[in-house]
Amino acid sequence: MERDYKLIDVCHTVEHGMITYKGLPAPVITDHLTREASKQLYAAGTEFQIGNIEMVANTGTYLDSPFHRYADGTDLAGLDLLSLANLDGVVIRLADASSRGISVEVLSGRELHGKAILFQTNWDLHWRTGRYSDGNHPYLTAEAAEYLAQSGAGLVGIDSYNIDDTQDGNRPAHSILLRNGIPIVEHLCGLRELPDHGFKFFAVPVKVKGMGTFPVRAFGLVPAR
Repeated sequence: MERDYKLIDVCHTVEHGMITYKGLPAPVITDHLTREASKQLYAAGTEFQIGNIEMVANTGTYLDSPFHRYADGTDLAGLDLLSLANLDGVVIRLADASSRGISVEVLSGRELHGKAILFQTNWDLHWRTGRYSDGNHPYLTAEAAEYLAQSGAGLVGIDSYNIDDTQDGNRPAHSILLRNGIPIVEHLCGLRELPDHGFKFFAVPVKVKGMGTFPVRAFGLVPAR
């Protein structure tokens, strides 16, 4: 069936043993119930696999809710779906930027209110290499984060190792955005496949109570031209 849109996947695949964030454990993916063992539980010719995964929440491409930073912030279960799905998307291209810090100048004059603002730095090209986590990744400056918050951005995402400079323990971008109820998506990939604007963005985590972060299946819905 011919569709009048395309779905463009912009998230990493979660795999057994994969390191996302230096110092955090890799996911362990195993069988809780193997297909062979399931044969003893069902009729002849019927078998199933039930998987088991043990992982930290900050694995793959994930979304931060305010609870990630603030004890009294909204957790994953409390997020409004309207803040995660069917958002008007805007991609800001920064692959050729001369500075690691993303400044407020790249935001000036743009319509940001209620939109998913996605920063394409191409740092995802270093995914699962030593360079990805070497501390020299692009990041959002405090001034740019404040501008996004004041402009009413709906969601902010980046294809980098962290939206903050990990050489600085203050984490101003996380603090400012999450204090203002703006979800953050980190470790995006393939943003170069999306148009600059004119698409819808989705990044919906599992509805878990008492957690602030969880992996998402992030994608853009792009109308066919």
